[in-house]
Amino acid sequence: MRLCSLLLLCLAAALSSTFVISPPHMWTKLILTHHWPSTFCSMEHPACHPNISYWTLHGLWPDKGIDCNSSWHFNSSQIEDLLPDMKTSWPDLLNPLSSSFWKYEWHKHGTCAAKAPSLNSQHKYFSKALELYHKVDLDSILKKFDITPSEKYYKLSQIEGVIENFYSVKPKIQCVHPSKNADFQILGQIEICFNPDFTLLDCEKQFTMETTSKGDWDNPVAVDKASGFSVCDHDMPVYYPPLP
Repeated sequence: MRLCSLLLLCLAAALSSTFVISPPHMWTKLILTHHWPSTFCSMEHPACHPNISYWTLHGLWPDKGIDCNSSWHFNSSQIEDLLPDMKTSWPDLLNPLSSSFWKYEWHKHGTCAAKAPSLNSQHKYFSKALELYHKVDLDSILKKFDITPSEKYYKLSQIEGVIENFYSVKPKIQCVHPSKNADFQILGQIEICFNPDFTLLDCEKQFTMETTSKGDWDNPVAVDKASGFSVCDHDMPVYYPPLP
């Protein structure tokens, strides 16, 4: 009887640890999204003035879940020490003096990322996004390999090649297509992806989860992209616009 009880306890512990390692509804990938201010402003809002000549953060998005906890309100006082870096690295291109962009990103993506213990507070979420942004240093890497804003056109393979060769993972690069008859596309957004342990990951890598559910958790975050951005066409020249 005693042996049987011990076996049952061991089995229960094993099952418990399984659920801890692979919790239901857990996201499987983080998407560090950068956007190019000149492109964003030209396509989104006439009142947006792109006076920034480097890639800025758009967000840190888990691959599953949107608006996961509407009762978890954004509080800028919890990230007060991060604000100087936030204003530079993660600026609101529409309202530079407002925190509304960060509030939006927290509600839509941060509350879902917070399902992981490593990101389960506003400070953890925003500080990790900034840490990954600086670690990747996308702007400097593109410049280092002569991918710079220019009136000339690039091949998409040139931009992809620099990123893949340096980081050893595939990014997701998005462009704007000015019109149906346009013979070029405009570089707008670049995604670099990470595993839950914050190691780099191919953005197009798919995961199979043993436990799935209905609702928002079945909808990939890829549908949440800035209006007008779509995956770049490999056969079309890419325009990387300089500041106006």
